[in-house]
Amino acid sequence: MEATVQAGAAQAAFELAQHLQADGGLAPIQVGGYALVDGEVAFADVTCWASRYYGTGVVRPRPAGFFEDHPAFGRRWVSNRGLDARRLREAEAAAEPQWRDHTTARVLFTSLGLRVMPCRETAWLPFDHALLTSVAPGSSEVVLSYTTCAPLRLGGESADWLGMALDHVRRMPQ
Repeated sequence: MEATVQAGAAQAAFELAQHLQADGGLAPIQVGGYALVDGEVAFADVTCWASRYYGTGVVRPRPAGFFEDHPAFGRRWVSNRGLDARRLREAEAAAEPQWRDHTTARVLFTSLGLRVMPCRETAWLPFDHALLTSVAPGSSEVVLSYTTCAPLRLGGESADWLGMALDHVRRMPQ
């Protein structure tokens, strides 16, 4: 079943590429739940999984150790340097740039850009075509790089089609 869906998605992307190379255009659609601005036209309304690629600041763990009741020195803190070092390495690794914020999202492809609404959110995230710097298609996913924000990765049945359409829009003269 999954192989059939992937083959169908790849076929749809191939057909779109052929259509666009023959000077065909994208067909407008009607969308609900999003107010298009004047002159904005919607071309696709799909569901994809989405994630963003970025790093974070290191959250330094509290020192590890225990209080010891020593007969000569009384109650004192005994640190655990080995555990502290391991926890710091883990915190640094967790802060490294990686794909984060994995979620399912509704994605609108419009004449002005992608509009992404993550699952359980109420606001649309705008990703304008004017800020798009690269489109990197993969197997059932596409990675989009922008000048002002972290890269966006979209995946699922519609990702190949979206990647083809976005690359076409990016290459069009402004």
